[in-house]
This record gives sequence, C-alpha cells and structure tokens, in this order.
Amino acid sequence: MNVKNFIVGGIVGGIVDFLLGWLVYGVLLYDMMPQEPGAKENYLFIFLGCMSFGFLISWVFSQGEGISNVSTGIKMALGIAVFMGLCSHFFMNMGNETIDYKYMAIDILGSLVLATGVGAAVAMVNGKMK
Repeated sequence: MNVKNFIVGGIVGGIVDFLLGWLVYGVLLYDMMPQEPGAKENYLFIFLGCMSFGFLISWVFSQGEGISNVSTGIKMALGIAVFMGLCSHFFMNMGNETIDYKYMAIDILGSLVLATGVGAAVAMVNGKMK
C-alpha cells in the first residue's frame, strides 16, 4: 500500500464527499429528508463521517495494485456504497413498525451520487501520484 496515496486520496475523497453531500442533501434533497423539530446538524460529525468515507475508499483503492482508473474507481465506490447504504438502513429500521421505503431509496441513491464523486476523485489522485 502506498501510504502517500492513501492519505492524499482520503483527504481529497473526504472533501469531495462533504461538498457533494452539501449539494445533494443540503440543497437538492433538503425538503425530502426527515428532520426532528429543533434539531441542529453537527457539522463536525458530518465532516468526520465524510472524511471516514473518503479514507475507506482510499484504503480499498490503495490495496494491491491500486485503483487509478476513474471508471474502475466509480464502479468500486458504487459497489461499496450500495452495501453500506443497505446495511445502515436495515439496522436503522430494525425496530421500526413502519418503514419509509421512499426515504430509504432516495437516501441510498443520494449516497450513490456521492460515492461516484468520491470514487472518481480518489482514483484520479491515485493515477496522478503514480
């Protein structure tokens, strides 16, 4: 594993995730996301979650040969995001009597948009740093 690629790719991926998340969830889907009355977003935790996803993708991409092709990066990130989204929604809804399948689908699709950007960015960083 190339540690330099991992760190730079993780930082770039996390920043891309944060910015795309603001666009997708903060602007485009803001009215569709459930919100608790009076609740405030914790931007530090949002940022840390984005950085965590960026570093996860970067870690996966830096293993073995390293993924440095943008199209391969997008495919890999989409696969990871699908299973992460399904896993988190299944666990979040395990105790609910009613499940909002529309919200679940919209959230997973939103995550796929973010993963596309993160996967492309991390793969591009890996390609440039070869």
